[in-house]
Formats: sequence, structure tokens, C-alpha cells
Amino acid sequence: MNNEPLVRGIGRWDFTAIVINTIIGAGIFGLPSRVYAQIGGYSLFAFVACALIVGLIVLCYAEVSSRFSATGGPYLYAREAFGSVAGFEVGWLYWVVRVTTFAANCNLLVTYLGFFIPGTSEGWMRVLLISLVVIGIVVVNLIGVRESARATNIFTAGKLIPLVLFVLAGLFFVQPSNFNFNVVPEYSSFSSAVLLLIYAFVGFEAAVVLSGETKEPEKNVPFGTIVALIIVAVLYIGIQIVSIGTLPELATSQRPLADAASVFMGAIGAGFITVGAVLSIIGNLQVGVLSSSRLLFAMSHQGEMPAAIGKTHPRFKTPYVSILLTGLVIFILTVGSSFITAVAIATITRLLVYATTCLALLVFRKRGDAPEAKFLAPAGIVAAVLSLLLIVWLLTQVDFAKEGLPILIAAAVGLAVYLPYRFLSRST
Repeated sequence: MNNEPLVRGIGRWDFTAIVINTIIGAGIFGLPSRVYAQIGGYSLFAFVACALIVGLIVLCYAEVSSRFSATGGPYLYAREAFGSVAGFEVGWLYWVVRVTTFAANCNLLVTYLGFFIPGTSEGWMRVLLISLVVIGIVVVNLIGVRESARATNIFTAGKLIPLVLFVLAGLFFVQPSNFNFNVVPEYSSFSSAVLLLIYAFVGFEAAVVLSGETKEPEKNVPFGTIVALIIVAVLYIGIQIVSIGTLPELATSQRPLADAASVFMGAIGAGFITVGAVLSIIGNLQVGVLSSSRLLFAMSHQGEMPAAIGKTHPRFKTPYVSILLTGLVIFILTVGSSFITAVAIATITRLLVYATTCLALLVFRKRGDAPEAKFLAPAGIVAAVLSLLLIVWLLTQVDFAKEGLPILIAAAVGLAVYLPYRFLSRST
């Protein structure tokens, strides 16, 4: 096995930027209209509910992550708390989450690029565009983690500036008459909307996977995850207020932020927001490859996948085999899927992964031999229990045949990969 270490090239604010980048991806550019179409003005309350739910989960991640300094994130936590089989399944399913998320976001990227280049979402132009995006991101990841961090910082600034200006400028054009709370949505509609909207808030856990390449991860990972979520939550709620208040046709919009910006900033404003959306999604895709490839690397170094997957490049110190393998899978999946289909599967699988980390907090608090926590979450046990209850509530909204069955199949495939390899590796 190749034991060359990865480079700790990610600082505190680099890590915070990565977390922001992993959360703000494609979701906020596509979901405001879809959620509004389901529950109208009450979509604002859905945003607040999502922020609170994810906030509890982030507290659990902040504490559990402070116990580790190696690469792996949720996979590493589950392995330490529940054993090798559970750890592998979490790592495998989270890898499925990351590649599925890439497919969802890349498909939305193609839709937004249609603002500038008509026809990019169809036929050979779509495949060509997806190919260029995947190849470019894979190359950046191969060159090195410091280069990836710099690219992430640039994309983070590129996405935040348009979104902040959208909120600050749009607030002056909000029409109070657009907000209607007369019709209270049904319980099932509200809960389904929250489940869909959760996609816009998740992704922070991708950054946690990179602890092995982060400076002082026991301190910087908790700091970065908490600070980033606060920034994102405030920004998202502002975006939804402006979207509802300026765009009466929000429910039917395919590019809600661009359409809303065109109302109060004209065609130039719509183009500016579209550029921000493109930068945002590309930045999210960049971090997606960074984190998903490190998962395979971590699982290989634990002896749960072939050693070749864990090889690092002698010059760049990057796990080049896992990067190339991940790049191939995400290209195939992106070409063969759509935005909404991938969103549903990725969100549900993420919730299952989140549940294992929340359970791990309870296990580590009880165990005397657990790695020491450098950060203790306020009311951590309460946060973990509430998170688990909320996750169960959200999972009750799942259409099993359409969304749950593919996840069970993915889990079974994971076991089919894991068990024979472990058996063969122990017998040799």
C-alpha cells in the first residue's frame, strides 16, 4: 500500500470557503421556484425549518469531527463507532451521494448556460459541455490540493458577490402584496417541500472528508462548518424574500434568480446572476470531485478497497487513481440523469449518512476510549437526538419505489463489493 501522506494545505478560512462552496451549489438557483410552487409564501418558513434542522446536524458534525485528523469524514466516524462493515457502507453510500450530486448540479449548470448559448441542454452539445466540465475539474484536482483550495476560494467569491448583490438590490424592489399566507399548506405538502429544500442546505459534510488535508482540523473543521452554515442560512432566507417579492411568476420559473434579477436589474442583472450561478455550480462540482475521490482514497488505506485506488502521485501528492475513477463515473452518471431525479436520491442518502454521525456522537460520548473531542457541542446529546428524530420525520416523506429502492440497491452493491474483497484480502 502506498503510504505517502497527503499535504495539509487547507487553512481555516480556506476550509470555511470550501464549506460554503459545498453548500451553495445548484440548489439555491433552482429550488426557490419549485418550493414556492408547492407551498407559496410558506416557503419562507420551510427555509427557516431547513436551517434549524441542518444546524442541529452541523453541531453533531462539529463535535465528532473534532475527534479526528485523518481523511474520511462520515466514513471514518462510522467505522470508529460501529465497525468496518458499517463504515464501508457509509463511505460507499456517501460516495454515491457525491457522484449523484455532481450529476444533478452539472445538469442544472447546462440549463443555466442555455441563457448564453441556446441548445446546450440537448444532444451532442450537452455531452460536449459535460465532457469539458468533468475534464477541467479532474485536471485541477490532479494537480494538487493547494491549487484546488485556491480554485475553491475564487469560485466562492464568484458565487457570493452576485448573490449578496441580488439580495441587497432586490430588497428595495420587494412588493409586500406578493406575500400571501391566507392558504395554509397541508402537512404533507410542507414536509415534502422541506425534504426537497434540504438539498440546498446540505453538502457541508463533503468538506469534513478533507480533514487529512486541513491544518489543525480538530479546531478548524468545527469552526468552518458552523460559521459557513450561519452565512449561508442568512443569505438563503434573503434570496427567497427577494424572489417572492419581485417575481410574481416565481412558481413557473426555470431560472428563478435570473428571472427575478431581470425584473429589478434588467437583462444585465439577469446575465450577472446567471454568471454567478455558473461559477457557483462549477465551484460546487470542483469540491464534489475533491471530496468523493478522497473517500475512495480513505477506504483503500483502511484496506477495504484495492490498494491501487489509494495510490498518490509522486509529484502532486494527490490520489490520482481515485480521482480518475471518480471522474469516469460522474461523467457517465451526469450524461444519463436529470436534475430532479438526482436531487431526490442524493438528499435521502445524505440523511441516512447524517444519522450515522449523529449516532456516533452518542456512542463517543459514552465510550471511555473514544478519541478526545476538541470541541464539545452545546447540548450535544439533545442536538443528536433531535437530529435523529427530524431525519426520521423527513424520511417518512420518501416515495420508496421511486427514491428508496435505488438507495437499497446501491447499498446492496456496496456489500457485494466489500464482502468478497475482504474475504480475499484476509485469505492471502
